[in-house]
Amino acid sequence: MGDQEHEDLERILIEKNANAIPLSYTFLKYITNNFSHEREIGRGGFGIVYKGVLRNGNVAVKKLSRTDDISEKQFEDELFCLIRVKHKNIVRFLGYCSNISREVVHHNGRDILADVQQRFLCFEYIPNKSLKHYLEDESYGREWETRYNLIEGICHGLQYLHNEQRINHLDLKPENILLDYGMVPKITDFGLSRRFGEQSRIITKNIYGTLGYLAPEYLNYGKLSFKSDIYSLGIIMGKILRGNNDILDFQNWHKSQVTDSPQVKRCIEIAQLCVNADEHKRPTIDEIIAMLNEIHMSRSNSVPSLEKVN
Repeated sequence: MGDQEHEDLERILIEKNANAIPLSYTFLKYITNNFSHEREIGRGGFGIVYKGVLRNGNVAVKKLSRTDDISEKQFEDELFCLIRVKHKNIVRFLGYCSNISREVVHHNGRDILADVQQRFLCFEYIPNKSLKHYLEDESYGREWETRYNLIEGICHGLQYLHNEQRINHLDLKPENILLDYGMVPKITDFGLSRRFGEQSRIITKNIYGTLGYLAPEYLNYGKLSFKSDIYSLGIIMGKILRGNNDILDFQNWHKSQVTDSPQVKRCIEIAQLCVNADEHKRPTIDEIIAMLNEIHMSRSNSVPSLEKVN
């Protein structure tokens, strides 16, 4: 079944710089065992993610759940954002499918035969679940080295999106950061993302995203800029530093972090800067990377007292 598509998809898994390819509905149905419940590995507001099993590897297949015009726009926005994205801290985009089938649907009190459009996106399969799972599962270690590497990797992925691709993610949260082998973080789910051209901000009446991660100027006034992502990043950093996924008290959470480590203190300071209510006082992603580089230089000189980070 789909020998050529099997070969093409497995080739892309090996060739890291290969471009995403169109895939057939029949092939996706086959590798997910007819989109069976047993293959379901994730679920969100915009779709369901299934594990696709190839002959020599696995992939993740996202089936968009809505079939209206909003879903069409979401599919196109996510597709166009992902098509050129290639970075070690971004989940690799492998393929896509848009399929129309004739199905019996219930409409206005009766059954009719209608065209139903289904849309799919195919990604690399990430084995270690999400950052949310890491924060909520106490069996994971909470070593400072792991926490710092998570923060650094997320920041490098966001820097690539902002600087190289001009993409504003707009839905950064622990659920949308997957963890690869070695706990390498990979940003995923670009369903709400916007690609900026020359402009640096836009105004919108449509507010989407997850409460608790939305920047106040976006939530209250519809103002969107790259600083919107920086605010979400600050929330995520705070949760990584605390080692749990609890709701943050923005004003006071950092006061409970008792540590004698300069590196930890500096990361707490960065997180606090990111969640400033005034977007103009938040750092850019380049400024954050520069601050992390200063921490990186000092890490060889001292080792944080791990038991005091928690």
